[in-house]
Amino acid sequence: MERMSVLERTPPHPDVSAFDLQQVLEALVDPVRRGIVAQLASSGEDIACGGFGLTVSKSTATHHFKVLREAGVIRQYYVGTSRMNALRRADMDTAFPGLLDAITVAHGSRRSPA
Repeated sequence: MERMSVLERTPPHPDVSAFDLQQVLEALVDPVRRGIVAQLASSGEDIACGGFGLTVSKSTATHHFKVLREAGVIRQYYVGTSRMNALRRADMDTAFPGLLDAITVAHGSRRSPA
C-alpha cells in the first residue's frame, strides 16, 4: 500500500488573487461558520476539526469547513491524522481589509448578554 504525500492529502486552497467577495460573504453568513472563524481568531493558534465543540454532526461540520476553505477564509492541513484549520487572516486582510475584524467583533457582540 502506497503512502500518500502531505501534498496529496492537503485540500486545495484558492490564491488570494482568486478570492471572490460574494463567495466570502456567503461563507460568513452562516452562524456556525462565523463561530469557527471567531474561535480561530481568538485562539491565536490552529485548531483541529474536532477541537471546535460544534453542535452539528460531523458531516455537517465537514461541509462548513469546506465552504470556508473554498472561499479562502481558512487553510486546512494535516498533522498526523488530524486535519488542522488556520485562519487566513493576512490573506483576507490583503483582499478585504477589515472584513474579518468586523465579522469577529459582530459575532462576539451578538454572543454577549445585552
